[in-house]
Amino acid sequence: MTLSDEVRERLADVVELQPTKNSELQERWGLESGSEVHHYLEDELGEFYFLEDELGEYYFRDDNSLIRATAEAADLVDVEPGVQVADDGDGATSAVRVPELQARILEVLPGKDERSQSVVATLHDLREAYEIDPDVEDVRSGLQSLRRKDVVEVEYRTVPTFRLAVDLEGLEVTISD
Repeated sequence: MTLSDEVRERLADVVELQPTKNSELQERWGLESGSEVHHYLEDELGEFYFLEDELGEYYFRDDNSLIRATAEAADLVDVEPGVQVADDGDGATSAVRVPELQARILEVLPGKDERSQSVVATLHDLREAYEIDPDVEDVRSGLQSLRRKDVVEVEYRTVPTFRLAVDLEGLEVTISD
């Protein structure tokens, strides 16, 4: 059994956005709810696992319930994963594929040895550095997505604050569509 164009495109989205959540896929796919994403993953991608054992499973949920693609999925759709880990064995993220806003967030966040900053401070830095005015919820969502990719860490003070978890110089950032 071969994959339809739609299934192949959506599988490529899972590979590109991983680790991701239902809400990110919901937005990318234009669905009404995270439940629709769950059903799609189970009904469309899950059924191929049972019909074609040699293809293996295409996605899984990690210990934090984040959606990740398998190596077989990445090979099948020929898309670079959203997160790549360095080969030097330290487990650090070496490359990420993110939307433009998240790339800008990475550029304005404090370094990993600096004092972390709030969502609002990050918003102000974005406005000043790039003369853009994103919604605060988009900045918060972007920070959380970068956190799931292990390139941003959170420190809980009065409010959650964020800083880079990696050296920006050693991180390859690719802007996705």
